[in-house]
Amino acid sequence: MADIRIGIGGWSFAPWRGDFFPKGLAQSKELEFASRQFGSIEINGTFYSRQARSTWEKWAASVPENFQFALKASRYCVTRPRLADAGEGIRNFLAQGLTALGPKLGPILWMLAARRKFDREDIAAFLSLLPQTYDGLQLRHVIEPRHESFRDEAFFALCRDQNVAVVFGDDDEFPCIEADTASFSYARLQRMREDVPTGYDEAALDGFAARARRWQAAGRDSYIFMINGAKLRAPAAALALQERLG
Repeated sequence: MADIRIGIGGWSFAPWRGDFFPKGLAQSKELEFASRQFGSIEINGTFYSRQARSTWEKWAASVPENFQFALKASRYCVTRPRLADAGEGIRNFLAQGLTALGPKLGPILWMLAARRKFDREDIAAFLSLLPQTYDGLQLRHVIEPRHESFRDEAFFALCRDQNVAVVFGDDDEFPCIEADTASFSYARLQRMREDVPTGYDEAALDGFAARARRWQAAGRDSYIFMINGAKLRAPAAALALQERLG
């Protein structure tokens, strides 16, 4: 049966201390604790800077065997004028030591700039640069377009050709573009509200749970992250969704 992994973005967030994290828990133990509540965590710091191999090794050692990290790929790859020129940046990103995660390496998220419009030739060239394997590890890639022009069957076809998932993004600012283009699904849920203890109300959580079950029934693993909005509520929202899914 396909896996459903619910998670949060990051794990070091001061307002979670004494709320999600037990009071008095050492900050050095926060990843260890969070990874035992959820099936995945999306790492944001990899978007901004490289990590030492020792960091990857420490992260891998801190989480359970069945846990997976999702990684936000380097901004230097996705903010250049032409994505087709990102080959060296992609190679440098992959070469920083992330394969130390081994089977705990989940999808790599390529988040496009909000101003970037769909250019078929450029996107096709970029997707062709994303390797299917690296250093003996099978890779999963997911792309997050944030411009309405990507709501295009030509874009979906390019992603299907490379088994690249398109982010299902529940977001007030950017369009939600839903398309089944890969052997897995990836959702980033960003409209949590602080006045709702679980971030999303019951109807919304029920809807996300139903969507996850549809993905599972279709044989696709899924990664579903509570990311932004009222970040304070992200752990509670993820736990509430996880509870609905058993």
